[in-house]
Amino acid sequence: MDLINSFLNLIIDRISQTAFSFVFPIYLFLKLLSFLIRSTFAEDVAGKVVLITGASSGIGEHLAYEYAKRGAYLALVARRENRLRKVADVAEILGSPYALVIHADVSNVDDCKRCVHTTVAHFGRLDHLVNNAGITSINLFEEYNDPRNIASVMDTDFWGTVYCSYYAIPYLKQSRGKIIGIASSAAWLPTPRLSFYTASKAAVISFYETLRVEIGREIRITIVTPGLTESEMTKGKFMFEDGKMYLDQELRDAVMSVMPIEPVGGAAEAMVRGGCRGDEYVTEPPWMRMTFYWRRLLPEVVEWLNYLFIMTGSSPTDSFGKRLLEFSGLKPFIYPASVRSPEWGYE
Repeated sequence: MDLINSFLNLIIDRISQTAFSFVFPIYLFLKLLSFLIRSTFAEDVAGKVVLITGASSGIGEHLAYEYAKRGAYLALVARRENRLRKVADVAEILGSPYALVIHADVSNVDDCKRCVHTTVAHFGRLDHLVNNAGITSINLFEEYNDPRNIASVMDTDFWGTVYCSYYAIPYLKQSRGKIIGIASSAAWLPTPRLSFYTASKAAVISFYETLRVEIGREIRITIVTPGLTESEMTKGKFMFEDGKMYLDQELRDAVMSVMPIEPVGGAAEAMVRGGCRGDEYVTEPPWMRMTFYWRRLLPEVVEWLNYLFIMTGSSPTDSFGKRLLEFSGLKPFIYPASVRSPEWGYE
């Protein structure tokens, strides 16, 4: 066995380098050709049924509006029923023939089963499942008195995705439908204070990449990896060490610092467009893709920068990145107005 591994260590690297120089240009050409074909024949979702989790605010809310503009029937899922009904009303004004409101918590497996079955019972089919629901914790690992307090991050962000996918797959196979999974570019960026969140999003990506190998010939799977996007999280709503949600914009500024926050409307439009096109991955804004390569090629540099910008402060709400944000006057230019506002508008 050692002899075989030694032989592979010797030749695989050399073969890979030689093959890469010839195969990669062909691969890029085929990718471009595939993109052009998929763009030309992108799916028309008018009259189709789309189930969206976490639809009461942020990305999920605006995904609902984008699908509504395209004439899709909607099943909107979230825990805040009053807020969800307002989103449904707007979606119908924008063009959805009907928006069904389903009050549920995706961290509960029975609720996920009910969401899917209620949607199919009402509309008779399911064409797109958009797994968007998520929450974010914002503490250093050592600050948790009991790590079980933060288990709900994985329960919502990862297991909610798994549960909904499990019950939706039989119906999506019937319709030759699609799954759009909202992960995050945070999955590959080692951002301090977001360890549970980044772990949950990395798990989502790995889950869907493996699922794509298993069922990708029957159900197209689009993995969305947004950067910082206008949402409740970027407004400063986080889960703290006691397992409860609080609004803290000072801590938000210390962690997110000078990273631009993209307006949610344009981001949601790009996500739906990529999903209808059948893209395997959608990163929005597109420049965030490069951070993946930075992490792979320059891991020590990326880790050092994260430490410098977030960990070098006198308190949790102080950091070099926050001081740079305040000193440079960049905040009005890189934070949307709704994110800068101290007002919290959601019940």
